[in-house]
Amino acid sequence: MKNRDRVAKLPPLRMIHRDGGFNFVRKGVSNSKWRDPYHLLLTLSWSKFLGLLSLAYLLVNTLFALAYLAGGDGIENARPGNFLDAFFFSVQTMASIGYGAMHPKTLYVNIIVTIEAFWGLVAIAMATGLIFARFSLPKARVMFSHVAVISPYHGLPTLMFRVANERHNWILEAQIRVTLLRSEITKEGEVMRKFYDIPLARSQSPLFALTWVVMHPIDKNSPLYGISKEDMIEDDMELVVTLTGLDEHLSQTIHARHSFIAEEILWNHRFVDILSRTRDGRRSIDYSHFHDVMPIDT
Repeated sequence: MKNRDRVAKLPPLRMIHRDGGFNFVRKGVSNSKWRDPYHLLLTLSWSKFLGLLSLAYLLVNTLFALAYLAGGDGIENARPGNFLDAFFFSVQTMASIGYGAMHPKTLYVNIIVTIEAFWGLVAIAMATGLIFARFSLPKARVMFSHVAVISPYHGLPTLMFRVANERHNWILEAQIRVTLLRSEITKEGEVMRKFYDIPLARSQSPLFALTWVVMHPIDKNSPLYGISKEDMIEDDMELVVTLTGLDEHLSQTIHARHSFIAEEILWNHRFVDILSRTRDGRRSIDYSHFHDVMPIDT
């Protein structure tokens, strides 16, 4: 595409999903996630991970059950040719249960038992390691406001959005970085996606526990200076937000990502106040209005 008209006809699409995932289609390279199975098993949802683990467990025991049946009547106290008896014998062998009711009585079955016992130990060790790794992964529970707003603050139009720590702990040395993405046309007529750093009024917080209103004054040095909402939409602008910090309990770095497209930036609006005081004088935060905004008179 070499002209703005063709770009403008495309529907607005964000580079970063609300959950932090990337919105890209990769071409020219393999898109198979199984090229990196360890990373895939760490990043699958818990429901998919447990479902895949259960399926593999049933499949492996089924294969060993068929192997036992192929050897004829080789399992003591098992019904000859009965698949369920062979399957449950495989389950007992793989888990090293050893009830004693069924046991091998031929050389063939003893060989299969030896193979299954070895690979059972390997599989259990791998599954245990994967589950521990999944539990130990540091994950941030950070909430971003659904929209960003642009409203006057100390005499300057200011871009603002809210961030909240959903856990009851501290995020130490929290840092926020905001990047503006926009489509620009070069002198040669090529459309390029350019990145601009957005300087913030405060980009660091030594102790991030509750909420944080991130602010960017739109002055003459701002990449947003002189830009209207229509310009944002026409140039397919997007604000990409990254937050990093140290989890006080895990002592590990956590990450969170979010983005705001032009349609999610409201002009001449401000956030509803969520701070108040209780009857005994303590400060209170009402998260039920965390995303609420209201228009202002200009």
